[in-house]
Amino acid sequence: MTSPQSPLDYASSDAGLREIAGRQRAIILCILGQIFLYVILVSMQNRAPLMLALAVLLLFLAVTLTGTVFTCLLSIKLYGTAVGVVLGILTLVPCVGLIVLLIVNGKATAILKKNGIAVGLLGAKM
Repeated sequence: MTSPQSPLDYASSDAGLREIAGRQRAIILCILGQIFLYVILVSMQNRAPLMLALAVLLLFLAVTLTGTVFTCLLSIKLYGTAVGVVLGILTLVPCVGLIVLLIVNGKATAILKKNGIAVGLLGAKM
């Protein structure tokens, strides 16, 4: 039986860094998607047809759930299981979820930069 890998060992291996970079890119896309859909939902308010509002709301739900999955996967590796699950659950809370995504993204960026990987607007340049 192998012991679980510590976050420091995981973050210093090549496979771990690639995984962090991929999950970070997904989180960044979820952040951008949530901000974009927030703006659309606020601008529509009561002026849009019901079906259009429902479609945007369902798209927002899909982006939120995708962000939850990637946040949970990445934060379990970076912070540990308990914190990862809590952060994953917190992403489901409106507005708080966006802050959690930004925190996990910041941690991933710090780890990637510490290992000499350039990180741009849409994530790491592997």
